[in-house]
Amino acid sequence: MSRLTGGDPSLLRRINSAVVLHALRGAGSPTLTDLTRITGLSRPTVEGVVEGLFEAGLVVEAHPDESEARRQGRPARRFRFRAEAGYLLGVEIGPHRVSALLSGLDGRVTGAGSRTVSETAEADERLDQVRAVIADLLRRTGVARSSLRAVGVGSPGIVEADGTVRLGTALPGWTGLPLGERLRRSFRCPVLVENDANAAAVAEHWKGAATESDDIVFVLAGLSPGAGSLIGGRLHRGFGGAAGEIGALHLLGRDVTPEHLLSTTGTPLEPLDEQAVAAVFAKARQGDAEARAAVERFLQRLVHDVAALALALDPELVVVGGWAAGLDGVLEPLRRELARYCLRPPRVTLSLLGEAAVATGALRLALDHVEEQLFAVEGAVTTRR
Repeated sequence: MSRLTGGDPSLLRRINSAVVLHALRGAGSPTLTDLTRITGLSRPTVEGVVEGLFEAGLVVEAHPDESEARRQGRPARRFRFRAEAGYLLGVEIGPHRVSALLSGLDGRVTGAGSRTVSETAEADERLDQVRAVIADLLRRTGVARSSLRAVGVGSPGIVEADGTVRLGTALPGWTGLPLGERLRRSFRCPVLVENDANAAAVAEHWKGAATESDDIVFVLAGLSPGAGSLIGGRLHRGFGGAAGEIGALHLLGRDVTPEHLLSTTGTPLEPLDEQAVAAVFAKARQGDAEARAAVERFLQRLVHDVAALALALDPELVVVGGWAAGLDGVLEPLRRELARYCLRPPRVTLSLLGEAAVATGALRLALDHVEEQLFAVEGAVTTRR
């Protein structure tokens, strides 16, 4: 599958191809007259572009329904975008599970799969589980691996442009892992790796709680929170990909670690995992004084971390996701305390995508890559510069 422009390097032709393609994807089965009206291009230009899209295998003629044929005699030719001309994968690699979403070239999810993984699993075992989930998903949906056009991956850690995890403390053996390189061995298409909170921010902007906002912060709330942000509708990674690593703020003077914050006994909470933390929150709801104090410390730490990012970026909206977002009492303290600390408090809401946020954002990453590389579309929100 090559660029829609074929051998023609003309920027104008590339722009026209992108305009017509977007119209086709959004208009169902338009006629040439419809496309001319929607795009504002001349009919000869639209005809030429559609012919090129036919040759590229991205457009086919749509059959009119019988009622239209009876009413009009010989109806005008209609066309539709072939979303099935290629497929995309969005993959999440997390501490406790790996998951994948499959879509056509329109970004509509057509299949999903996931597997539980031990948080102590080494990198090779975790990557084997990723490959197994993908293989099972492709088998169940009948999609050939060769038809994949791009794979997006959301992973914890600071991720470099080539997909190497420069620092990743959440998963064993993750720091320094050439994740992109390792996964590319399994595919013939591009594999793009992104930080998980960044991917989730993109997902909420695409299909979740932030579809109407271009300046947002997504907080992946957990034992060590991370955050992703969009500024002016574009993903903000920072110079080295470390933007939003608010879980490291305790190194700057907030000296209490999560295992001490959540302790109800004066000794560090062991083991420090989601189940243990959920148990502390449950005790707090039942009125246990020590547990309530621990939860308050945990929430205050989260508030300070989020407030630091909100003060720096002045987002319109803060979206809270991650497993801690499902714990009672997280949202209101955030709203209340951000109102105290921020010069202009942002709106705060919960993620609408839940556990699917990271994989959905990874899918958007793959879709952006296809649109930029194949459809000559500029300005994708996830494009690395």
